[in-house]
Amino acid sequence: METKNRVGFLDEVRGFAIICMVVYHLMFNLKFMFGVDVPIFFESWFDVIRDIFAGAFICISGIVCNYSRSNLKRGVQCFFIGMIFTFVTAYVTPDSPDVFGILHCLGVCMMIYGLFESVFQRVPTFVGITACVFLFMITFNFKTGYGGLGELFKFRMPDFLYSTGVLFPLGFTDSGFVSLDYFPLCPWLFLFLAGSFYGIYVKEKRAPKFFYNTHIKFLAAAGRYSLWIYVLHQPIIYPVLCLIFGKSLL
Repeated sequence: METKNRVGFLDEVRGFAIICMVVYHLMFNLKFMFGVDVPIFFESWFDVIRDIFAGAFICISGIVCNYSRSNLKRGVQCFFIGMIFTFVTAYVTPDSPDVFGILHCLGVCMMIYGLFESVFQRVPTFVGITACVFLFMITFNFKTGYGGLGELFKFRMPDFLYSTGVLFPLGFTDSGFVSLDYFPLCPWLFLFLAGSFYGIYVKEKRAPKFFYNTHIKFLAAAGRYSLWIYVLHQPIIYPVLCLIFGKSLL
């Protein structure tokens, strides 16, 4: 997004979300790579908080698609960076590489939006938001074998979807699937698209007025450079922890 088009509040939320991701990955490293007891990693509420902040990041990425000159190009670049993570983690942590993490997911979402942008723009904004939120809720538990709205109603997905071994980007994984970071398109694509529809209101200056002001400069700056922070934080955190714990980098 160009500087003149920055939406201050969105930068701040994205900055806060990326900082929370950095903290999460720091605790992950401490727990699983350095044997430090981090009990909250096994608390269900912590997983909910993680998904909330990751979801905010994905939704905002959808919103700002309305300001991009080429979402297809942005998507290819983001996915390429995700693949670099895949190859690096396959070497560093071969038992759990980053097969389809948040960068892969965002890259594919941007490419889909870029390819079908003209189609999405024909959909009434409120209808698009409502439909995407509904689909997000319906598909949220696909990776567990079920779809639906919690206990209100649910249905079992066909077993063959989970046995192909190639549908993991959609959320259909077999028992042997492992990914260090995993954000399947079902449900996250629909949250991204819900954001893209809401972004129409934002671009038209129809969002609440506080959206367009910057309130906390530090968070806004972190939001503007969120991709760089995401790319560089692990290459910085991991060597520092290795020095602290006296562990070899390799």
